[in-house]
Amino acid sequence: MSTAILTGQPVPGSSLEGDLRSLGFDVRIASGAAEAEALLAGVPAGQRVAVVDPRFVGHVHALRLALTDPRFPLAAIPGAVTAQQAGRQALTRAMARENSAAGETPAGGTTLVDSLADRVVAALDTEGAAVHRPELGSLVATVPGDPQGRNEARQAVAAVDDEAIRLKSAVKARDGFFTTHFVSPYSRYIARWCARRGLTPNQVTTASLLTALIAAGCAATGTRGGFAAAGVLLIASFVLDCTDGQLARYSLQYSTLGAWLDATFDRAKEYAYYAGLALGAARGGDDVWALALGAMVLQTCRHVVDFSFNEAHVVGADATANTSPTAALSDKLDSVGWTVWVRRMIVLPIGERWAMIAVLTAVTTPRITFYALLIGCAFAATYTTAGRVLRSLTRKARRTDRPAQALADLADSGPLTEALTAPLTEPARRLPGFAAPAVALLGGLAVVATAALTGFGGPWTIAAACLYVLTSALAVARPLKGALDWLVPPFFRAAEYGTVLALAAHAEVNGALPAAYGLVAAVAYHHYDTVYRIRGNAGASPRWLVRATGGHEGRVLVVAVLAALLTAAQFTVALTVLAVAVALLVLVESIRFWASAGAPAVHDEGEPA
Repeated sequence: MSTAILTGQPVPGSSLEGDLRSLGFDVRIASGAAEAEALLAGVPAGQRVAVVDPRFVGHVHALRLALTDPRFPLAAIPGAVTAQQAGRQALTRAMARENSAAGETPAGGTTLVDSLADRVVAALDTEGAAVHRPELGSLVATVPGDPQGRNEARQAVAAVDDEAIRLKSAVKARDGFFTTHFVSPYSRYIARWCARRGLTPNQVTTASLLTALIAAGCAATGTRGGFAAAGVLLIASFVLDCTDGQLARYSLQYSTLGAWLDATFDRAKEYAYYAGLALGAARGGDDVWALALGAMVLQTCRHVVDFSFNEAHVVGADATANTSPTAALSDKLDSVGWTVWVRRMIVLPIGERWAMIAVLTAVTTPRITFYALLIGCAFAATYTTAGRVLRSLTRKARRTDRPAQALADLADSGPLTEALTAPLTEPARRLPGFAAPAVALLGGLAVVATAALTGFGGPWTIAAACLYVLTSALAVARPLKGALDWLVPPFFRAAEYGTVLALAAHAEVNGALPAAYGLVAAVAYHHYDTVYRIRGNAGASPRWLVRATGGHEGRVLVVAVLAALLTAAQFTVALTVLAVAVALLVLVESIRFWASAGAPAVHDEGEPA
């Protein structure tokens, strides 16, 4: 239960008490500043508490945005301030400081001369506390000082439909063309329907996952009817995927579990569907597992490019604003309306991608679907990566320790790299600025090309994997602060996944590529989990987990050695065992983390790709 303290008697005719109760607050009325402070002290420390001016006039949704969002320890709008457990001490200190300054009359009780809530917020600002102030737009939130002002404020409230604003704000401001024009116009109403029936975003997220898994099962039947049903269900899953985030924003239901579910289920749905398509194709006599694995590798590498670039170009305390000519051109193009949609579509974001996959599944074959997906994703990856490279080369930025550490965490370097980093630190410092991504690229190309060109079971892949271990250690031996150092993690991902794909394809036995698919999926989950921990300011995956899974360079070496020492059939079994072991390790640790109280209470906004 939450508690709202009104710092005086409510104005006659005001709906404030009812509005606060509708938001889940137990309303208590103080007769003055001293009693408000006493009531604040009496609220249990674990409860949310709000201090509200009784003269407040505004929309219910303005109060909802300020007083019920679980992501912020302290939040305020004019006439109201709230604190969760993490912000209670700061609120108590500010209230105590302002209590002595509150004007009181000795006779007839005490009355507040001005808004105590606003003075408390000012005191919090002076103290340096981080007070969240939600963007209200056309919503009204004010404390009128006289009857005329109150009447004008009430008229302003009546003139704006806060429910329409609440529905509109439930939709992300930046979304793809398909999502904006073909899903969000009705999914927001599904979100409201869910909210009014007490459904949670986590339940909708789970429904989206189950729908996608059923779609994958339909695709796995290998029948035309199954493919058609799979396409329809995949679109339905995407609608629910949009709905869960809109429900979270509509009802301000953000949670640690929701962060984990929403951040990982999108990838689980898409990659499970790829597997379903591959199984369905196999039933019809067409082996497309290599295409399915290639699509997963390409899509995952696209995402790590997005994540690494964003981490390396943090605007604010870590880097200067983007002043590159490329960014200026991008901003200029954004001013031309139609180019915005074209540029959002050609990067094949999740809405466009799933719509394409669904339609092609229903009307063509899995092989054609994968060909179209690979071509589209390859073009999108080339377009976005080239633009980001140009931005990086022409941008004047101050690169600091925070993004460098994030890139090091994203690199996922294991014990072999750790052992070699110290002796390679001094040589690495003598290399030019572009050396880190160049060395990572060359080492990755060497091991993937060797695995792809020398066949299965040869010793050359082991030699190339050893070289890869050395180049990987050299690439991260110095802080990743160079203009293009954000390319290092994507190069590592491409090298590891590409090596597994090449060796499994050359094994040429049933089950090798599905086993490789499972291993890459497990490792990719680990990499996504690391990304979302960093995005939630909760740090990267624990070092014991990275060491236990071998790091990217350790896994490459292990897979190369297994291919050289085992027969193709034994290699398939070994890949399966490795996939299960990695999956168990990363899933158990991930669930432990996201279910703990220390996980960030955020809701994933979805990836642009």
